[in-house]
Amino acid sequence: MTGGLQEIGSLPRAVRSEENVWIPMRDGARLAGRLWLPEDAGRHPVPAVLEYIPYRKRDFTRYRDSLMHPYMAGHGYACLRVDLRGSGDSDGVLTDEYLEQELLDGCDVVAWLAAQPWCTGSVGMIGISWGGFNGLQIAALQPPELKAVISLCSTDDRYVDDIHHMGGCLLGDNLSWAAVMFAYNSLPPDPAVVGERWREMWLQRLEGSGLWLETWLRHQRRDAYWRHGSIAEDYAAVRCPVMAVSGWADGYSNAVFRLLAHLEVPRRGLVGPWGHKYPHLGKPGPAIGFLQECVRWWDHWLKGEETGVMAEPMLRVWMQDSVPPSAHYDERPGRWVAEPSWPSDNVVRRRRALAPGRIMPAGVPGEGEALQLQSPLTVGLFAGKWCSYAAGPDLAHDQRQEDGGALVFDSEPLDSAVEILGTATVELDVAADQPLAMVAVRLSDVAPDGKATRVTFGMLNLTHRDSAEHPEVLEPGRRYCVRVRMNDIAQSFPPGHRIRLSVSSSYWPLAWPPPRPVQLTIHPATSAIELPVRAARRDDAALSPFGPPQASPGTPRRVLEASHHNWLVHRDLAADASTLEVINNHGVVLLEETGTEIVNRNLEWYSSHGDDFLSPRGETRLVRGLARGPWRIRTETRTVLTCSANAFHIAADLDAYEGDQRVFCKSWDVAVPRDFN
Repeated sequence: MTGGLQEIGSLPRAVRSEENVWIPMRDGARLAGRLWLPEDAGRHPVPAVLEYIPYRKRDFTRYRDSLMHPYMAGHGYACLRVDLRGSGDSDGVLTDEYLEQELLDGCDVVAWLAAQPWCTGSVGMIGISWGGFNGLQIAALQPPELKAVISLCSTDDRYVDDIHHMGGCLLGDNLSWAAVMFAYNSLPPDPAVVGERWREMWLQRLEGSGLWLETWLRHQRRDAYWRHGSIAEDYAAVRCPVMAVSGWADGYSNAVFRLLAHLEVPRRGLVGPWGHKYPHLGKPGPAIGFLQECVRWWDHWLKGEETGVMAEPMLRVWMQDSVPPSAHYDERPGRWVAEPSWPSDNVVRRRRALAPGRIMPAGVPGEGEALQLQSPLTVGLFAGKWCSYAAGPDLAHDQRQEDGGALVFDSEPLDSAVEILGTATVELDVAADQPLAMVAVRLSDVAPDGKATRVTFGMLNLTHRDSAEHPEVLEPGRRYCVRVRMNDIAQSFPPGHRIRLSVSSSYWPLAWPPPRPVQLTIHPATSAIELPVRAARRDDAALSPFGPPQASPGTPRRVLEASHHNWLVHRDLAADASTLEVINNHGVVLLEETGTEIVNRNLEWYSSHGDDFLSPRGETRLVRGLARGPWRIRTETRTVLTCSANAFHIAADLDAYEGDQRVFCKSWDVAVPRDFN
């Protein structure tokens, strides 16, 4: 058992695995895959399921893969886990996300799978995050062998909802994620797989992968770079069934609702309380028997069996109950609810006007004189991570620590429970005293004792008020009517609690602030909040329960150095300096099957001084190491992001070691012009 996970050793079909298989590409390159399939698949061919990601099948995802893919294989599928070109043991150099080459390679892998003698010719794709992205993107290319997709924690729009931007604001997670890929891209293939050419391949990657942060910063608006790979450009291009999955603590829940609304194929949506995790490993809990749901989906679409999966409601979500504020939850209390279609007639948008300090009752008009707002730069220190990985306390903390730097609007105590499902939006009649400005909005559940739990939030770069492709500066002093959408959510507010809207002019370090302090003038009488209020359904109580979380027994591993995760807020009152320190140290683990030791350590710091809007600074230091017998390599990366009034500045270093000898070093010092940010 692993954290409530039932590890199932006896499956319907005996499984064999191949540690490495080579898949030829149309240009002669080879991708490396790990394969699990029923032992008798040669006599009784089976459909295939592909997971296609850059996170190293032989070491870094080996344990996670061993929980999922043998389980699926034991239920009658050939499961292939492939390293992208330039990652893990595959040929080549990886230079960015979702490149055309990656998608063409993916089509080649799908065709290769379908042509194998142990495959029926039907292929599905499953993946979380990167693998969820390219599953949708490859589906849009319509390889004929691809019959269905399960896409988790992904997006249909790479600019609107991804780790780089939110509402046109540059996310702090953009730096964090760039640092993670900087570290992954610095690693070599395994000599046990590729032989003596491992060192040459390693040096090619070290020299050629590049500084992805620079690439991303050169695209600060929704241009052709982000439109590539965004299936929102043409939903009709996807012609196979899609199951879309996410969690309320994840950064990608909004895409589930857009996919249900816009795709023209059979589809299902599932959103739980989880962060960026597969639901059978879901945190915060409850985790569910997600792999059983996958079997039902694949059995229906890849084997043609009637499993009842498409007779169920289109959308199923976890309606979260009220909880005290915390940066970490083991479980989120609530219940499963469902809607037969989305958008749903059962969800009604309720508009409430604003007044100074108040959300007005239904039907009462707004009132009050203009309100001025100039938030401290540090509003956002307790905001948590844009996308929670449930790795330590990375959720938003008590919002009272943020609300002192915001305009706050409270409802009256609720007479009865109010449940919302979908997108909350805010209309603001606002003016700014600077040409560049942002606004952040938060929806909180305020208990009778005053504790405030953030429910959802949203941001808008006000220069993107009309277009993310063609931003325009603000005319200082001019009033604008803007709409700020918050992340989709399902939340129950109990009687006696208040609903709170908080508005701030900064949200650092969750988002990079504008170059100068901004004073916003908000006119509450002509502003409003709109909530998606859901009526309870009798059918909710009759929903079939999910099974318990199950998986195959994980590959044996031994912890040599314990992991350590924490978020620390440092306030130096003498220097008026504030720093958020993020510790994400996965320690050292020995994979007993291969005898490989893995080192995985991440440190991040986000700092600022007083109200100096040119002082924000993000720094990351990551260490990755692999060792087996005499083979020992280590890479260290450091990235620092700062800014001036007109540019972002990147200083980065990459060092690679074989044993104790440094075999490669490279530094970058780059300035990228600010583009309406």
